[in-house]
Amino acid sequence: MPRTITVKGTGKVSARPDYVTLSMLLESLDQSYDKAMELATKQIGELTDALAGTGFAKEALKTTNFDVRTDYNNEKDERGNWKKIFNGYVVSHNLKLDFDFDMDRLSKALAAIANCAAHPQLSVAFTIKDPAAVKAEMLRSAAANAKEKAEILCAASGVKLGELVNIDYNWSEINIHSNTRYMLADECLRGAAPMNAKSIDIEPEDINLNDCATFVWELK
Repeated sequence: MPRTITVKGTGKVSARPDYVTLSMLLESLDQSYDKAMELATKQIGELTDALAGTGFAKEALKTTNFDVRTDYNNEKDERGNWKKIFNGYVVSHNLKLDFDFDMDRLSKALAAIANCAAHPQLSVAFTIKDPAAVKAEMLRSAAANAKEKAEILCAASGVKLGELVNIDYNWSEINIHSNTRYMLADECLRGAAPMNAKSIDIEPEDINLNDCATFVWELK
């Protein structure tokens, strides 16, 4: 049986965010299914029109989830027994808008959303436009790190590194988002205070990623 050496390589990469994802949630409620759907249609139209005013095409706003469910309230009757009271149909529409990171464009988009009559729930995330390239760089780093470790161990042990015989890697999803959080007060998104497109220039925190892979070499 050939002698082998097994080494875990750790890949590290740091990348500057160059992409923005705005995630939005629109919800409508009515005891009539048709009315709830009508309200949902009106909301998406208002949001699309608001963003179109800042230069975004209608097709840029993508649906990530669409859900219709029934909603009930639990209430006690005159005998003290709990019963379900139908509250209506809830239409939930999750959407996202992706674009190259530009503070002026981001500020205009946020102002449009904040002043939109639909008042969606909103979150802002900074990420990478080409995540595949970042992941590839990280894996190359892991391979180089493992080989360097293996060569050091072999030299210290008086043996030589042979052929690579196996690589074990867990292809799990990696979260490629900056830790920077861009928050807006709820009042801005509810239309209580009109919001203009002015904003402070910010530089999102770099995205630092690391991942591991296990390499097995023969020993000469």
